[in-house]
Amino acid sequence: MGKVSFVTEKTKLVLAVFALQLCFAGFHIVSRLALNIGVSKVVYPVYRNIIAVVLLSPFAYFLEKNERPPLTFSLLLQFFLLALFGITANQGFYLLGMYYASPTFASAMQNSVPAITFVMASTLRLEQLNIARRDGLAKVLGTIACVGGATIITLYKGPPLLHQTHQAQGNTLEVDGSESKMQNWTWGCIYLLGHCLSWAGWMVFQAPIVKKYPAKLTLTTFTCFFGLIQFLIIAAFVETDFEHWKIQTGEELFTILYAGIVASGIVISLQTWCIQKGGPVFVAVFQPMQTFLVAVMAALILGDQLYSGGIIGAILIMLGLYSVLWGKAEEKRLTNQVESSSLTKPFLDAEEDKEGDAATEDIP
Repeated sequence: MGKVSFVTEKTKLVLAVFALQLCFAGFHIVSRLALNIGVSKVVYPVYRNIIAVVLLSPFAYFLEKNERPPLTFSLLLQFFLLALFGITANQGFYLLGMYYASPTFASAMQNSVPAITFVMASTLRLEQLNIARRDGLAKVLGTIACVGGATIITLYKGPPLLHQTHQAQGNTLEVDGSESKMQNWTWGCIYLLGHCLSWAGWMVFQAPIVKKYPAKLTLTTFTCFFGLIQFLIIAAFVETDFEHWKIQTGEELFTILYAGIVASGIVISLQTWCIQKGGPVFVAVFQPMQTFLVAVMAALILGDQLYSGGIIGAILIMLGLYSVLWGKAEEKRLTNQVESSSLTKPFLDAEEDKEGDAATEDIP
């Protein structure tokens, strides 16, 4: 009976992680559709974060009522900076990159986030690095592979693989590979790299804040709220035409609701549950599945073309991702071994002392 229960729980976890990656993949496609039909790159995240705040705030208020530390001006300032990295820069660069590049390569570039996070954390001495050990070397080599893969995607487009002639409406890329389109592609990849840098910076900056303010739902709600304020300030200068704020079609409404409810509501809850049940490494291992799902969906729905340079870069990034994750897992295992031996050693020393005392007492 125990074995059946274990398999069932494991199956639930795998299905939940698959659903999580499917939701992420769908968000890439939906975001591209929103840009294709003319939804503003500023209005889209504004509506997305309004929905996120409305969805998250009741859960944050009632579920964390008793564990919320008191708010201070210093904490609010840190929440504001956290929103600047995790919401405004993150989502802004993502949409710009999606506009000029494609959903498939947006997803591929996101696989480099763990490596970028490792570099930032190591620079700030928040992450241990011992290159003489296997785990340290794996993290360094994985980081190099991720950076190399992202560079290849950005600088080398390569010949098309499927030779498709169909092109999605509003797509700025063409199969003929003209110079201006190539520049747009390069800028798209640079924006996506900025998106990954912002995302990694948000995770690094968030780590010490969570220790001081462990109410994660409340923290996320405040982050989305300040991100909304920042986007509204940007919109006051960029989107002054009221017509751009009107939701005129069902397609526009669907893309905005998906971004707010699924990408900012369901995904956060599902990701939290998966990490609690399987751990962050287990969830991260499934990240490349998202890239595969996006590639299939983008080819079928948007008619996106696949290029050899992007495939080579994506493979390098995935290999780098697994190398970094393996290094992290190995480092954790070695740390646990050291801690276990340090806890056991005093007990063993005490036992040896007792045996020594007993032997001394037996000597006439």
